Amino acid sequence: MVRIRLRRTGVKKRPSYRLVVADVRAPRDGAFINIIGHYNPLTDPETIVIDEEKALHWLRQGAQPTATAARLLSKAGIMEKFKTIKEKT
Repeated sequence: MVRIRLRRTGVKKRPSYRLVVADVRAPRDGAFINIIGHYNPLTDPETIVIDEEKALHWLRQGAQPTATAARLLSKAGIMEKFKTIKEKT
């Protein structure tokens, strides 16, 4: 099973994250399949950059986002587009 989740990067007490597609058995900062974006919670407002085409591709393939990843995808408007695509088929 494949999951869309956050991978921590950055230095001590200054986290930033990559939004990655990874196998559920892989550790948080371990092996991943593809990077689809990044997220920086320390900027004001928080920075969210997601490649929409890659994200929609992996969602169509059955990748399940974690709760935090789903929140970020919703903020970017990708979950809404995925739901409309899913309803059409």
